[in-house]
Amino acid sequence: MGENATGTTAYRPRRSVLYMPSSNERALEKAKTLPVDALILDLEDAVGVDAKDVARENACAAAASGEYGRRELTIRVNGIGTQWHEADLAAACAAGPDGIVVPKVNSAKEVKALVRAMEKHGAPERTRLWAMIETPTAIFNVRKIARESDRLAAFVIGTNDLVKELRADHVPGRAPLLTSLSMALLAGREAGIAVLDGVYNNVKDADGFRVECEQGRDFGFDGKTLIHPGQVEVCNEVFAPSEAAVEEAEGIIAAWEAGAGAGVVTYNGKMIENLHVDIARRVLATHAAITAA
Repeated sequence: MGENATGTTAYRPRRSVLYMPSSNERALEKAKTLPVDALILDLEDAVGVDAKDVARENACAAAASGEYGRRELTIRVNGIGTQWHEADLAAACAAGPDGIVVPKVNSAKEVKALVRAMEKHGAPERTRLWAMIETPTAIFNVRKIARESDRLAAFVIGTNDLVKELRADHVPGRAPLLTSLSMALLAGREAGIAVLDGVYNNVKDADGFRVECEQGRDFGFDGKTLIHPGQVEVCNEVFAPSEAAVEEAEGIIAAWEAGAGAGVVTYNGKMIENLHVDIARRVLATHAAITAA
């Protein structure tokens, strides 16, 4: 799946995941030069009704172009039940991006239907499903959603819609969302899929954005979805292992290997167990994948 840094599948960085309006050809061209890990070529919220067809054509052409380098390329289709959903999904499957992002996935039944439709439309094996979790219904069903299909590669948390549905407010620290964020992370980690934090709306509030990135990293998110290119650099920095973390991980693994067979292994005065070694290996795998990209 590309999410498990300690398993058999290579880790794929998803620190920064930027929404790009597919109706804007200049934005799509600019995206080729941005240091993002992934792009969501948007056919939904960022595209007006009159531009839906053009956006679909542009996104599919971009996904099939091979001009975006190492960047993971996904297409966000319009939601299930909308007048554009079927055409969006069919076109995206034919284009064969790395992923198809579907808004407001509320049940395992919907995941099953989406996967069946992707197979029907001939989506290549590499094209994975990314499910947006953005309603109370989805949160209550999130464990079943996460485990429904091997084709599901990621959760994208729709924090704006969650705030709306909860009748809450956007506040520093995101207290109204903590339960929902935690439940989605628990389900994603159990299923072994990536989990991406929601967007930060105030693109002029650099300090607030950094704090929220740090909160998301500390929670355990793989990365954050973004709405402006100016947010990419900070996001990449925060979600990458620091030099100190890499150095410590290397030291832990060296101490563990040197102490093989010993009853107790310590590093810098701290007792080392298997779980510490697993964490250290994940840090190094993440660092290696980022530096190799």
